[in-house]
Amino acid sequence: MPVIRPAGEATTPIWFALRLSPTTFGVFDAFASEEDRRAHLAGNMAKALMSRIDEMLAKPPSVEPVDILGMKNQPA
Repeated sequence: MPVIRPAGEATTPIWFALRLSPTTFGVFDAFASEEDRRAHLAGNMAKALMSRIDEMLAKPPSVEPVDILGMKNQPA
């Protein structure tokens, strides 16, 4: 599996691409503020992905905001 490292997106300090099952994938992005989240969703990466969504996905994506209740981030 190739590692994806998109350039730019300064307001997205961390994100994860996930495989939840053989046919289900997800992306988890974290932002410092709601303003940063909105900028990401309206940014070039989102526009590029949405322009090809029909060829990449069987159905439209679901974008669900969540509240993070805890975190640990310790480099290896």
